[in-house]
Amino acid sequence: MTPLTQHFTLEELTHSQVAARFGYDNTPPATAVTHLKMLAVVLEQVRTLLDVPLIVSSGYRSERVNLAVGGKPNSKHSLGMAADFTAPQYGSPLEVAQRISASSVLFNQLIHEFGSWVHLGIALERPRLELLTIDRLGTRAGLLEVRNGT
Repeated sequence: MTPLTQHFTLEELTHSQVAARFGYDNTPPATAVTHLKMLAVVLEQVRTLLDVPLIVSSGYRSERVNLAVGGKPNSKHSLGMAADFTAPQYGSPLEVAQRISASSVLFNQLIHEFGSWVHLGIALERPRLELLTIDRLGTRAGLLEVRNGT
C-alpha cells in the first residue's frame, strides 16, 4: 500500500470496480498522483471534522474508466482532483455535505449526488466553494434534499 496521508492510500483513491471488471488500466500519471496527495489532505480534514471513516467509492478515473462510468469529459476525477464518498457512521450524504459546507474545509465543488453520495472536488488555486445537488431533475444550486434517491 502506498500511503498518501494517515488514512488514505493511493490504491484506495485509484481503485475502480469498472476498471477491474473490464480490465482497464486505471494507473494515474504523476500529475494526478500529486493532485491525489492534495485531495487526500482535504479528505483527512473531512474525516477529522466528521470524526468517522470515509468510504471512498470513486477517486481517480482514467479517461477510459471515466467514459465507461458515464463521467463528464472534463471530470475532475480524471485529474485526481475529486472523490465520491459516504460517511454512514456520521449520517446521510446530505448531512455530511451540510457539515462540510458549514466548516472551514476548502473545496472547489461539494455535490450531493442522487441522495447517495458526496462528491468533493479540490482546486489548485482559489476554491469556488460551489454547492450543488444532482438528481434526476438535473443539477441545481445548493445542498438540497433528494427524495427516494431521485
